[in-house]
Amino acid sequence: MNKILLFAVALLGTSLVFSCSSQKNTFTNRLYHNTTARFNAYYFAKEKISAFEDEVENAYREDFSQVLPVFFPIDSAIVESQEDLLNEAREMASKAIDWHRISKWVNPSYFLVGKIDYYKGEFDEAQNTFKYLNVNAKQDDVRHLALIQLLRSFIDLKKFDDAAYVIDYLSKETRISKENKQYLYKTLAYYYETRGEQDMIVPSLYKALEFTDNKKESSRLNFIMGQLYQKAGLDAFAYEYYQKSLNGSPNYERTFFAQLYSQQVAELEKSKDLKRVRTYYDDLYKDRKNIEFRDVVLYEKAKFELNQGETEEGIRLLTLAAKEPNENQRQKGYIYQELAEIFLNKKNDYLTTKYYLDSALQNFRETDRNYAALAMQKEIFDQYADNYELLQKNDSLIRLSQLSPEEQEVFVEKFLKSEEDRLIKEAELANAKKSAGIFDNLLAFGGRGSGSSFYWDNAVAMQRGALEFTRVWGNRSLTDNWRRSNRSFQDRSSNDSLEATDSGDPDEALETTAGEDAEDQQPLASQLPDKATLLSHIPKDQESIDLMMDEMEGAYFNLGKLLYFDLKEPKEAIKYLEKLVENYPHSPKKPEAYYTLYLAHKDLGGDFKRFDNLLNTEYPESQYTKSINNPEEVSGSQANFESAQNYKEAYELFKNGEYAQARSIIRTSLDAYPLSKNAERLLLLDIIITGKTEHLDLYRERLETYVNNASNKDLSELATKMLQAVVKGDPDADQPGQLATSESSQEENGLDEKGNKESESDQGDQSPYRDNKNQTHIFILTLSPDVASEAKNLTADLENFHTQKFPNDRLRTGTIALTRETTILIISPFSNANRSISYQKEFLNSFNTEYLTEELKKSSFVISIENFQQLNKRKDIEEYRAFYKVSY
Repeated sequence: MNKILLFAVALLGTSLVFSCSSQKNTFTNRLYHNTTARFNAYYFAKEKISAFEDEVENAYREDFSQVLPVFFPIDSAIVESQEDLLNEAREMASKAIDWHRISKWVNPSYFLVGKIDYYKGEFDEAQNTFKYLNVNAKQDDVRHLALIQLLRSFIDLKKFDDAAYVIDYLSKETRISKENKQYLYKTLAYYYETRGEQDMIVPSLYKALEFTDNKKESSRLNFIMGQLYQKAGLDAFAYEYYQKSLNGSPNYERTFFAQLYSQQVAELEKSKDLKRVRTYYDDLYKDRKNIEFRDVVLYEKAKFELNQGETEEGIRLLTLAAKEPNENQRQKGYIYQELAEIFLNKKNDYLTTKYYLDSALQNFRETDRNYAALAMQKEIFDQYADNYELLQKNDSLIRLSQLSPEEQEVFVEKFLKSEEDRLIKEAELANAKKSAGIFDNLLAFGGRGSGSSFYWDNAVAMQRGALEFTRVWGNRSLTDNWRRSNRSFQDRSSNDSLEATDSGDPDEALETTAGEDAEDQQPLASQLPDKATLLSHIPKDQESIDLMMDEMEGAYFNLGKLLYFDLKEPKEAIKYLEKLVENYPHSPKKPEAYYTLYLAHKDLGGDFKRFDNLLNTEYPESQYTKSINNPEEVSGSQANFESAQNYKEAYELFKNGEYAQARSIIRTSLDAYPLSKNAERLLLLDIIITGKTEHLDLYRERLETYVNNASNKDLSELATKMLQAVVKGDPDADQPGQLATSESSQEENGLDEKGNKESESDQGDQSPYRDNKNQTHIFILTLSPDVASEAKNLTADLENFHTQKFPNDRLRTGTIALTRETTILIISPFSNANRSISYQKEFLNSFNTEYLTEELKKSSFVISIENFQQLNKRKDIEEYRAFYKVSY
């Protein structure tokens, strides 16, 4: 019997060998090709794709402080590093198709090919494959899986209309397998996640869990459910799902957070036994298994203390958390962000807020969810810090300048002595805090522990030695060959500025200078500057003092506006602006200062009418006065748009010599839109008409007033040149109309048809922008008010354009308000300038929409990420356009 069976098997094997044609549709042929395709080419292709997906998962660092993403994000760097693996998978899947055409594994292999294209970002090819399978595949499982993967690709590209169509189509399908249902509901959760519809994610994940057999997958989905319920305040449900997530052998990190969060929602946040809660966190911190999560424990305990109103204890715990060694930089970012929020919202300490925001951004990556918002917030506090510190520094130095040279020397000597004492005390404190190590008593040399007299183990002795060295030899840099005769003992620049603290105390100003002049690599003692360096910072002549006073004038003004408009602190804004008005009675910034004081006092219910009267009495022609007198007029983007149209019309009339009509339009526009960004251009054109039609003295007087009040640097410079021509008695000044903006003279004066000053040849050297075409670039389009209101429709048209012309570039589109009057549309990212310029050319040639005029399209420009940060800070698009015109 056994011989007969062996003979049959051998015969079958022989027949398979001689029947391996991929064309003959016989039973043995199909059996051979089905077996070979499944267990060879298809199997290995699928395994390689699974290996790639494991790489994607392992490379992604979960951020448990945020709701976890439904799918692991696909990092392009991982795709590039695993390109060989994907190519091998494609080769094997292609063999299953080419060599086994009559097998039932051809369509599953086609699906694998489409999936590989999807992972490589080749969306067109992938979608074509999935659509082909939907039409031609006879196996329902393959067809359904292809449709679900097609749905996921539409979601990636934010083609939500197409995605909704696929969802509707699948909802009508029957006989969807359990495995495919799991993937479908998980993809639906991803659809709602991408759209930001948080409430709809939970039902989708709930259904996905019904069909999930994989315990590892089930654990992660349960954890996400717990996070979503905790965020919604449904603690009982959150606890249940956190507990479920502990099944399935999750990694230790997720286990730790699941236990921590489940305790929070079950007991900690609601417990009235505060001692028990604190003990729980302390025990968690002491547990040696949690060493790598100690910063998280301190962070969570700090948030608990903050919820109890214990602000100082919360700050202390967060500070300790920041010092904990941990490779998870993102967690450090959350710690510093929390500290920044405390000092902003509870202490109104904007300077400290700025420095904590700096630290937070250093620990986040640009791809993190909160990075962009923090970066924009930081720019405001950067401006605050720059102006605040300049004000305190100059105030302190001017006070010191009022002392005699002998008194200055005595003051500096006392300061340096006090700093030496402070550094020694700090060293003593640090020495006292060192706890003796468990091996200290076993050392062969007694006294080598923390209280040692051995020099290199004694911080106080080292500090005293460093101070003594500094007294004798000065502050030498720690460099090789420092004894060379051609090297100075003082390597530092003597131009570093002294910094003062809030009180403006010169003593504190010198203390900050000591830190400012320091080099990070040197011991604390050697960071002290010498007496000559400190004395060199003190201004010695009136010209230097006047320059510092001018800087302080700008700082008072900038701080007042920043505090009122950006930080929403009218009470603090009033202090700085009233100081400006008091100390600088002839400041050209007074009209705007009065206007801001008017708004701030009005917000606080104060005597705002006083500033109304001051504006009308002292500056009756100011645009700020007109704004107060016409409070109901259109403002913002609409005002900019209307005033720009008026300027264009007035300029055309002026060119044709119709001065009265031009002036009428100018005056009407200034009355209606006194604070638009075109107000200064309109005003200058009106002055030029004065030069054309009225007496030279009036023309000169109006130019002087304009120069003192204009905030637009380019227009102010132009007016200054025109004023100089009049003062010097230039022959052309006898006929002031020739200085007016005729088409020829306007070009000579550097003003284009729209009143913008043309860039000069040396502008690139003076520009705040830098030419770096290898940086990542973005494409920007400035929107007029009517277009901005249709931004959603415009964005939809752009996404269709990107799908057709740039399907593989993963371009993102969004709008932000650059200022209160200006909205910009951003398309990103482009790896360098050439890529962005290529996009711009295609945009200008091929993109058509009813929401954009050709003029608006042509106003588009590209900009590097570094320069965009400058633009976002300076808010002056025309300034950047001048740089763009020269550089691109």
